[in-house]
Formats: sequence, C-alpha cells, structure tokens
Amino acid sequence: RRNCRGNPNCLVGIGEHVWLGEIDENSFHNIDDPNCERRKKNAFVGLTNLGATCYVNTFLQMWFLNLELRQALYLCPSTCNENMAGEGVPQDKDYEPQTICEHLQYLFALLQNSKRRYIDPSGFVKALGLDTGQQQDAQEFSKLFMSLLEDTLSKQKNPDVRNIVQKQFCGEYAYVTVCNQCGRESKLVSKFYELELNIQGHKQLTDCITEFLKEEKLEGDNRYFCETCQSKQNATRKIRLLSLPCTLNLQLMRFVFDRQTGHKKKLNTYIGFSELLDMEPFMEQKNGVYVYELSAVLIHRGVSAYSGHYIAHVKDPQTGEWYKFNDEDIEKMEGKKLQLGIEEDLAEPSKSQTRKPKCGKGTHCSRNAYMLVYRLQTREKSLTVKVPAFLQELVERDNCKFEEWCNEMAEMRKQSVARGKIKHEEVKELYKRLPAEAGSPYDFISLEWLQKWLDESTPPKPIDNTACLCSHGKLHPDKISIMKRISEYVADFFYRRYGGGPRLNVKALCKDCVVERCRILRLKNQLNEDYKTVTNLLKITVKGNDGFWVGKASLRSWRQLALEQLNEQDEDAEHSNGKMNGNAQNKDESNEEKREEEEELNFNEDIVCPHGDLCISENERRVVSKEAWEKLKQYFPKAPEFPSNKERCSQCKILEREGEENEALHKMMASEQKTSLQNLFHDKCRPCLGSWPQETDELYIVSQFFVEEWRKFVRRPTRCSPVSSVGNSALLCPHGGLMFTYASMTKEDSKLIALIWPSEWERIQKLFVVDHVIKIIRAQAAGADPESALYTSEPQLCPECREGLLCQQQRDLREYTQATIYIHKVVDNKKVMKDAAPELNVSSSEAEEEREENKPEGEQDPDFNQANGGAKRQKISQQSYIAYQKQGIRRSTRHRKVRGEKALLVSANQTLKELKIQIMHAFSVAPFDQNLSIDGKILSDDTATLGSLGVIPESVILLKADEPIADYAAMDDVMQVCMPEEGFKGTGLLGH
Repeated sequence: RRNCRGNPNCLVGIGEHVWLGEIDENSFHNIDDPNCERRKKNAFVGLTNLGATCYVNTFLQMWFLNLELRQALYLCPSTCNENMAGEGVPQDKDYEPQTICEHLQYLFALLQNSKRRYIDPSGFVKALGLDTGQQQDAQEFSKLFMSLLEDTLSKQKNPDVRNIVQKQFCGEYAYVTVCNQCGRESKLVSKFYELELNIQGHKQLTDCITEFLKEEKLEGDNRYFCETCQSKQNATRKIRLLSLPCTLNLQLMRFVFDRQTGHKKKLNTYIGFSELLDMEPFMEQKNGVYVYELSAVLIHRGVSAYSGHYIAHVKDPQTGEWYKFNDEDIEKMEGKKLQLGIEEDLAEPSKSQTRKPKCGKGTHCSRNAYMLVYRLQTREKSLTVKVPAFLQELVERDNCKFEEWCNEMAEMRKQSVARGKIKHEEVKELYKRLPAEAGSPYDFISLEWLQKWLDESTPPKPIDNTACLCSHGKLHPDKISIMKRISEYVADFFYRRYGGGPRLNVKALCKDCVVERCRILRLKNQLNEDYKTVTNLLKITVKGNDGFWVGKASLRSWRQLALEQLNEQDEDAEHSNGKMNGNAQNKDESNEEKREEEEELNFNEDIVCPHGDLCISENERRVVSKEAWEKLKQYFPKAPEFPSNKERCSQCKILEREGEENEALHKMMASEQKTSLQNLFHDKCRPCLGSWPQETDELYIVSQFFVEEWRKFVRRPTRCSPVSSVGNSALLCPHGGLMFTYASMTKEDSKLIALIWPSEWERIQKLFVVDHVIKIIRAQAAGADPESALYTSEPQLCPECREGLLCQQQRDLREYTQATIYIHKVVDNKKVMKDAAPELNVSSSEAEEEREENKPEGEQDPDFNQANGGAKRQKISQQSYIAYQKQGIRRSTRHRKVRGEKALLVSANQTLKELKIQIMHAFSVAPFDQNLSIDGKILSDDTATLGSLGVIPESVILLKADEPIADYAAMDDVMQVCMPEEGFKGTGLLGH
C-alpha cells in the first residue's frame, strides 16, 4: 500500500510491512554463511581472479595436477625449512615466500590441503610483477614462466628437481635440409617445450601436425648454400620429431597477426581432436611408445584477442575425472567425460556463425581451445604426493585463520539476529502506538526519519527538524506534506533514544505563515481577474493627456512580474533557514542571482533613462489609460510614474544631439583620411620590400595593428572609434632598437608591419600622433646592380633582443599542447590539394567594401573577421615588450582544410608512434603502412617527439599509404586497442 504523502495522519506504507508478521532471521543481517566459503569434500580449491588474471589461474591449476612437477617442487629446498628446522614457522608474523619456487610450493600446498573454497594467488602474481588489471597473452605467459622455472631449478643439486622441466615438457626435433643436387643432408637439432600449430585452413588436429612437419622447397632466391657443392642449390627442408616429452603441449595458434589492422585477431574456427593421440606416424623412429591421452584443454571464451575469459578443463590423474576450473568456481564433469558443449555456446564470433561439426565417440570439436595438453599413456599407477611438513604447518596455520574467520562471522550473524529480534518486537509495539488519538497530545516528525528508523540497513541518526522550520522558528506550512503526526508517547521514546530536535508539538504550526499564505492566495485569485480587466483597458485608445507612459516590455510581462512579487515573501521565508536542505551557501547564491534578475525586470524601469528620467525612445513605450495604470499600481506601488504629458529627459536630448554630431564628424573624418591615405587603405598600392620601388630610397614603417584598426574605423566610422595615434614603440625593444631584420620583414615578419610611402608618411604625421619614427633606407651606388644595395634601419637593429625573441618563438613552437595539425593523404604520389590558404589580409576591393558597409552589425566577412582576430592575437602589445614577445610569435597562418585532409589534436611531447595510432583510426591505415613527411623531410623515428621532429601547430603532414584499408572501422566492435601492447615488458618473467 502506498503512503499518502500529503496527509500527515497517514502512517501506512512507510516501511512497516517489513516488521509486521513473522520475519526470516536472515533478514536481520547481511552476512553470508561462512560455510559457503568452505571447501567441499573431495573437491578442488579454486583461485581468486585479481582482475584480469584468469590466464594465470588456468595454468596454475593445470601445473598443480601434473603430479611429477608438484612432487619435484615439494622436494625443492626452502629458506623457511632450512632456517626454522626444529623450531617451526614463527607464529608472530605471516610467511612470506622469497623465491618463485617458494611461491609455487606454498600455492600448491594450499591447493592440496586448504579448507578454503578458493585461495588468493596475489603473492605469486606480485612476485612476477604482473599487472592484475591487464589481460595478457596466455601462451606467451606459459612459455616465459616455464623458461623462468627451468632456469631457477637448474641451480638445484637434486637431479629429480633440477631436470623436472626437461623430463616433463622438453622434446627434440631437427631442422633437416637436403640438397637436391648431391643429396647431402644438413641437420640442426633443437629443443621444444610446445609445438605451435597453425590452424588456418584445417579442421583436425592431425592435419595441423602434418602441416607443421611438411616439406618446404627452397628454390629461386631462397636457395640453400650446400657445403658439398660449394654453391647455392635447390633443396628441401622439413622438421623431424626426434623425441617427445611425457607431457606434450600443443599450442593452437588462434591468435594471429592481422596486417591490415596491425594487431592480433582471434580465429574462431572449429578444430577437432581426439582423447587418444598416436604420434608414431609423425616420428622419425617408429619403435617407441607414442600414444598420448588428453589431460587438459585450455579455453579462451570471447571473439577478440584483447578481451574475453580463460578457463581450463583438466583431468584428475588419480581418478580420471574431468573438472572445469573457472577461477573460484570448479565444476566436476559427469561420467568422467570431457564436456565442451556449454563453453562453445558462449562465444558468438559473427552473425554468420559456423555450424559445429559432428564429433564421434572419443573426439571433440572446439572453436575456443587454444592449448591441448596430452600425457604419455602408461599403465603405472599415478603418484601419491604428500605435502612436506613445513608446508603443511603453513597450511594448518592458514586453516586456523580460516576457522577463526568462520567463527567470527557466525558470531556476528548470531548477534545481528539477536538485535533484530529485539528491534522487531520494539517496532511492532511502537507502531501500534504510533498514530495520535483524537484529542491527545501529538508531535510532528519527518517522514524521511521515520523511514530510516524502519530501515534496518541505515541506523537512524538524531532527529533533525531544522529543515522544516519557517523564518519564525516554527513548523512551515509547506512542510506539512513531508511530516507525520505521531503520538506524544512514541515521540518521547524517540527523543530519549535518539535525541535531536527541536520538538514540534501541537503548538508548532506557524499561524503567521498560514495567514500570509491565505493572503497570497487571495491576491493570486484577484490577479487573474485584474489581468482580464487590464487587457480590455489596453484596447481602448487614450485621448488627451490623462494617460500614463508604460514600457512595452513591462506590459508584456506584468502578470508574471506580479506573480513573482507575490511569491517573493514565500521564497524569502523558505530560504531564511540556513540549514534548509543542508546547503545554505548554494541557496543564498541562487537567491542572490534570482534577486538580481528580478531587479533587472522591475516593472516600468525599462523606460527609465540612465539619469532616472523618461527615456527619449518612443518605440519602447506606450500610453495607457488612468484606470489601467491604477490597476497596475496596486501590484507595483513603487513603479516609476510618467504622465503622458511628461517631457523626455533633457540630458538625453543633449546627448542624442551630440551623438548625431559625432557620427557626422566621424564620417567626415573617415572620408578625409581615406582620401588622403589611399595607398594605406589598399594593399595593392602599398610598397613591398621584396621588390623595392625605384622611385624612392627610403620607406617608413608602422605596425600592421595600427593599419587594421584604422581600416575598421574608415569602413565603419559610426561603429568604431577613430584612431588618434601611431604606436610604433611596440616594434622596438626596451633599448629602443628595432626588433626585425630586413630579411625577416620580407618574409615571416611581413604580417606584423606595414610599409608607408614618404609622401604618405608626411600626411600620417599630420593626422596622427607618432611616438617613434621607423624607416628603412636603401644605399646604392650609381649604376650598380640593385642586388648589391645595402639596407639600414633607423633606429638600428638590437641583436640581443632579436636573438631572445627568436629563442622564445622556437621554444613556444616546441612546447604546445592540444594544437591542431593536418594530415593530407597522398594518392599516387601526387598531392591532390590546393595551395595553402593565402595569408588572411583584408581585401581592398571596392565591391567588398560595399558589402562590408551593407552588412548589419555582427555579420562581418569571415576572412576579415579572422584577420582582425589574428591581428589581435598577433599584435605587439603597445604596453610592454614582454607582452609582444609572448603574443608576437603567432603568425596569421590559419590553414584551410581541403578534401582528403583531416585535422588532429596533438601535443609537442607526443611521440611519432602515438601520432601514427591517431592516423590509423582517422584514415584506417596501419602504422607500418604509413609513410609520413613534412616539408620534404621523411618522419621515420617512432620514438621521437613531434616537437623534436619540427612539427608545429597548423603543420600539414603528408601521408602515403602502402596498403589502404577500407574497413577498419568495423573492427572497433571487436578490438579496442589505442596503444601498441607491451606484453610482459617490465615483469619478473623477463628478469632471468
């Protein structure tokens, strides 16, 4: 049943149903039965998955069930056994294995005799330095760990321990090469610990083994150099199996390298294999016993090589029963049979799923098996492996800790049940007496607190009623809906048991707030009627001078303003309590913001001028009748009042006239300056240092910022301020020297300066205040070659400051973050793109000037707008040389993207390899298929940073792809790889 939230007398549906009637004892606690963590009889012990360590757990379980390996490890001497002989392991501290062998010993002892359902392998994993959150290649882990174990055990004196890895897992094969010319046979013998079998194009395990041993022809460029013939000859090469180990590991190469994506992918194809494998047909010597029994199948569930889950199916060598090891969970197969059907149904490699082939008796098919382990068939009884005494003592200690934990959890459950029963009886008794009887004393208490009291999972805190108080310190009428009225008897019990306050009894309801609420309700009802009346009165045309001026915006929103004004007092009361909803500061801030908005929207202030008088614009106001104004005045008694015969503000009239005069003056000034400085207004008429004009030997310099600001004024004299001075100090260093060389002013610094004809410079000095005169002088002998001319500047160049500026520019270009560069894909060695975007100078065409004039404010030409923005970013601050150094390095070189080009965000400290990964996702080109270049320079060092390679913001890098990939995007559903994998780099597996 639901609770009536608006009814303070309704006490149904607040959580009481949990306590009424009989209750299951388990509901009094949230502690699981500790016996669920206890190992069952004749069951194996599981291993905790530490995040992504399931691949480690599968191999540990498989190696544990290799009895010969387990026994050899138990025989391996331990530092604990040697140091504590006769004294046992100290009880005051935990056992910490020192070597990999000791970790494996301890783990195997726990797996054998622990009372726990599963154990924690974190010590072993930490000793290897493995990342528990990153899933690794299981086959690579197996190889590396076996190599590490063999290297570690090679130092042991006991041959049964020293040679256990070779005896169990090591076989021999030979690479045999036969010369077709003379028949000479060359043999290279090599050891193996597993056979890596290609499964592509095969359906049976025996086919994979046959391909592994098949003959290879060495012809053409791949011919073999024969020692007998002393020349290169055609030859054949194959692998011959010389000997096989007791435990034969067959690695099915399900994870292969995909050249198109540059990453591994999983082959989800079915492979058939039998429980008995006769290897005699594949051996060079046929006179041995080579029949193997299947002992383990390692499974990878999932369609991707970079995700999924590893489990192991392993046969118990002592009973012949199959078990499925899935981290903490271990399941026994029925009837001593291997069952893979459920595992094969879990993975869905694709929508067009391959149908599972039929398997005969004693054979199996799997599309997820990545390793098959066969044991040499033998009639000998399996070993009985006993845990050494010192390890058994450690296991017993761990079992004692487990028993203590079980007893502690059981006691906590017992105590929780006892407390729950007491609370059950208490709640049933109090709930019966919770309703307040008619005429009896009562208290108000919050519904939220009552619900927490009835919720055993959250122990009740002291009662806090401050959030329900009004500004007068009593119960706010609006909070009645979240309060409940309970009997005084129960309220006394609550305050004695839990404390808190203030108590809200029968006299707590605030009469003042109730009366105020009624007044507001009456006004709101009256407002609806007055709104209709005012609407009708506004339709009547006012004659004579009996009306009043009212702002049109105020008339449109007066009803809403009145409602806000009526609610203002309620809102002040609601926020007057600092603890309201537990966040006084935020409430105060929001209230302050709301008040600021209300101040902006006060009625009829939209027609008040800055001087407090009637504004001069008649478009923003209208005349209303006296009757309509009196109605409005009832709601807005403090509103500004302007009779219809009220004169407009005299000061505003004067300012209006002055503004009109200033606009006319600015237009005339702009016209005169434009006529006088025609060359400065049009770029095509300005001189250029690259081709020095013959008619003069000196040119003057101003900053490009001055030119652009002056052009803005000339184009829009009514919207832009006139330019009064030429600030050339920004082009000089603090010592008064020029910051630019003649060569730089013809190239990269040309966008920061503007060249002025001598005749035009005279007019500029008359029209503007010039702080510093800067000019370039050409000295040339009569009849000499123009290229031999010498150029000097006044003032002269300051070499020190110039060098400092260049260093700062280079440093900034090498230290960028999140800058944009462009990658352009080249097709057939041709760069199919337009020339780089021209520098964004302001166009001087007359047609464009007319378009600029006709555009409304805010709609400027994007190129002109960009140039202005660029100039503001690039401009040399007229206040300080330091600001110029920081801002002046940026050039107006905005790049326009063209077809076949994509923009990437990069940082200077990013490596080229990381950039190639970004390009791979943008263009679907694998990193090793990318040929990158910038300005003709090949980018090849993947470890180098972009800053060191000369890649700067707005650079364009050319991409030449060896093999374009069309469908890499589809691979994102299967793979989520952003960075190249590092495998077991940095772990203990590579330490040997």
